[in-house]
Amino acid sequence: MKKNILITALTAFVVTAATLFAFVQYFSPDGNKVRIEHVDATPAQATLFTKNNEGDFKVLDFSGVAEKVIEGVVHIRSTVAREVATYQQNPREPYGFFDDDIFERFFGPQFKAPDQRDLQMPPRVGSGSGVIFDSNGYIVTNNHVVKGATDIEVTLNDNRTFKADVIGLDPTTDLAVLKIDAENLTTLGFENSDNVKVGQWVLAIGNPFNLNSTVTAGIVSAKARNINILREQYAVESFIQTDAAINPGNSGGALVDLAGGLVGINTAIASPTGAYSGYGFAVPANIVKKVVEDLIEYGNVQRGCLGVMIRNVNSALAEEMELKVNSGVLIDSIMGNSAAGIAGIEEGDVVVAVDGRSIQLSNELQERIARKRPGDEVILTVNRKGEEKDVAVLVGGLSAIDSTPVLAQLGISIEELDPDELEKNNIEYGVRISRIVPGKLSQQTGIREGFIITHIDKDPIRKKADLVLQLEDKKGGILIEGIYPGRRGTQYYAFGLEG
Repeated sequence: MKKNILITALTAFVVTAATLFAFVQYFSPDGNKVRIEHVDATPAQATLFTKNNEGDFKVLDFSGVAEKVIEGVVHIRSTVAREVATYQQNPREPYGFFDDDIFERFFGPQFKAPDQRDLQMPPRVGSGSGVIFDSNGYIVTNNHVVKGATDIEVTLNDNRTFKADVIGLDPTTDLAVLKIDAENLTTLGFENSDNVKVGQWVLAIGNPFNLNSTVTAGIVSAKARNINILREQYAVESFIQTDAAINPGNSGGALVDLAGGLVGINTAIASPTGAYSGYGFAVPANIVKKVVEDLIEYGNVQRGCLGVMIRNVNSALAEEMELKVNSGVLIDSIMGNSAAGIAGIEEGDVVVAVDGRSIQLSNELQERIARKRPGDEVILTVNRKGEEKDVAVLVGGLSAIDSTPVLAQLGISIEELDPDELEKNNIEYGVRISRIVPGKLSQQTGIREGFIITHIDKDPIRKKADLVLQLEDKKGGILIEGIYPGRRGTQYYAFGLEG
């Protein structure tokens, strides 16, 4: 016991002596100052790690990726010329605070007020970003960045500036291809955007608020997002959502993975203020690749079409339709002579996979079909009354809009129904809207393709000629009555014509 007490006392004495020595060494005699020493080359540990494609951990550092890709992103300045507005002076209208001839009376005829004046509107100048995908000067950007531009100027990261020509535009995906007269440019390669995973790191590179070559980092927040921002008929919205900061000016810029591969083109933000609020959206690289190839080769996009009306499946719809699955894409109705119908797809089928990849949302199906050209084959896996079946479909093309003046004004194409279709839908007559593009109906109503028109202003519509006759020379409010195949009840849409 005495031995233990002696050891404890000795330990306490040593600790006290060391403390007093440290106090004397580090404090000056007045006791108010502390000596601070700077030590160079102190080792520091990185606190963030990520996994590479092989599953190995590595230090999370964006500098190498940023340096690799920043040369492939450009700044775009587009100028839209404004039309000259003509102002017609009414002879009886006062000119300013006085009659229009008061200046002539006081200062002579040279000061006579003009009867009309041309008002030159200043040009509208916008900016955005673009991505070089071919070393010979081909650049992809957003359609809304260059739409209607009379002058397009591209500035590279090394500050070289070029005039750009528009190769092609595709409003349905909000993409455009430009060409500048340059060679041996740094390019970004397209990655397979199907392999992008929610939660993986991505970088956004662009020119927000004209701040050139800005890099921000974030993760993929979601895939296959539809935010209803594109108003074009057959618009394809299946965006990659990211929380990397994207602001006005980032449009058309790159979204890349940590290997520097292009996984998307930044296109939109969701924000109550118009500035970054945490949500950015990019067109997937697989869609971008197909669109730019078509625009360069054909001048337009060769868009595939199944010829079906679709809906997302959820638990409520599954119960109502007595479906055997709670997710997927329901084939609501099938157009006459459509690619899907010819291949054997049936109404009530639920598409659960495309070319072996599972899908859950209608915009996923639209994206997969949008990658196809007319004549390509696609394998649709459908759940039909509880059993899965693979159906090979030769994708069709989109037909042109009806050229009949009144139907072109409405923005619709019409097809007549055969007796079997009328009986199937439990109606005596009607015509079907086979296609809708921007026009009176899309602007003023929520009518959708596949709608069967049975009456116009209570008058029966038995064939296309009846519809045209009813609408020609019509002026004012018009009431459309009809049904959607497979849905209960009559639907009504009201719109107006100017005659």
